[in-house]
Amino acid sequence: MSQHNVTIEVAGRRLKIACPQGQESALLQAAKELNSRLEANNGKVKAIKTPEQAMLMTALNLANDYLTQQQAFNAEKQQLESKIDLLQQTIEQAVHRQEKQA
Repeated sequence: MSQHNVTIEVAGRRLKIACPQGQESALLQAAKELNSRLEANNGKVKAIKTPEQAMLMTALNLANDYLTQQQAFNAEKQQLESKIDLLQQTIEQAVHRQEKQA
């Protein structure tokens, strides 16, 4: 997949980022989300004194959100796999009973 540069703005800074063809809108949306989270956190935490600290805190919050969602996804996946296994066992038992009766 070919890549080209896309210019985004994060925290008032313009950056050129290499981006795979077709992923431009996702990159722009990610930059928009990052900016909105930075703005939301601006002034909330008094210990943050530099833009770098704000970016780090926002990155940690994003990573935490990602991990929380990943854990929820894995738990739901496990539940669905258990239900599928139970359905498969039920179907196999029904087929086995049907074969015995035939």
